[in-house]
Amino acid sequence: MEFKHKPVLLDECIEGLNIKPDGIYIDGTLGGAGHSKEILKKLSGNGLLIGIDRDIDALKAAKEKLKEFSNVMFVKDNHDNIKLILEKLGIEKVDGILLDLGVSSYQLDERNRGFSYLGENELDMRMDRLQTLTAKQVINDYSEEELANIIYEYGEERFSRQIAKNICEYRKHQEIRTTKQLVEIIEKSIPKSKQNDGHPAKRTFQAIRIEVNDEIKPLYKTVGNCIDCLNNQGRLCIITFHSLEDRAVKNAMLDAKGKCTCPSDLPYCVCGAKSLGSIINRKPIIANKKEQDENSRSKSAKLRIFEKI
Repeated sequence: MEFKHKPVLLDECIEGLNIKPDGIYIDGTLGGAGHSKEILKKLSGNGLLIGIDRDIDALKAAKEKLKEFSNVMFVKDNHDNIKLILEKLGIEKVDGILLDLGVSSYQLDERNRGFSYLGENELDMRMDRLQTLTAKQVINDYSEEELANIIYEYGEERFSRQIAKNICEYRKHQEIRTTKQLVEIIEKSIPKSKQNDGHPAKRTFQAIRIEVNDEIKPLYKTVGNCIDCLNNQGRLCIITFHSLEDRAVKNAMLDAKGKCTCPSDLPYCVCGAKSLGSIINRKPIIANKKEQDENSRSKSAKLRIFEKI
């Protein structure tokens, strides 16, 4: 299948990065390379783009899409390892970093990856197919309490406890191997009268995907690491699609911005508050109505921008 992924908040990201033609930029979630292509168009021959993705299919497709550009490097890795990646490349600082979090349209559409609740496919959900933990292992090996907590926290699913209970009851008799089996369990766990907010399995599948790929826990630290890797006046742009992602990004940026806690009547700061830069947009940038109508994925997207100073 062709790797198709419509970049979300494209113009806003390009503007937010404030691209210098001879700068070094990182697309830490390369995906379909939609954002990367626009970044490269803004760079001169002296500029450089580093594209990072843990999905080997994404990297293969991106190399083909960006083959006209010679000033791009491709790295198979996780953006959480950004400091180590730059160290290996012999690059100390960069001028901009973009992270477009979450699952890509391709990964959802490529049914054998197990991300989608449509059809019948193996429970997988790995963004990096070389990692060992899969959705099938989470569903069959985690305790009822662990499953309930994950589905509630990462999926914001109010019927999480009933879903977890029914998963554990089902697997007493047979292993849960397919997306269809899981969907049927979820549908039986949620009252019909409450199944009116999209597909009933949507939130649970999101939660399991986040757990499999460890998408939330490292995020606060990753934001800090990205800021550390920026040159003076370098920009960090992060698109989130989940409230927990957005909260982690927001808190990390606020902490990096720093806040003086001295009494207002003091003539100068004595608390030692240190600021690493400023938050460009006080409120997150969201997609306009036109984009939301054309790309449903953009409806939950939030863009936050930080400038290193």
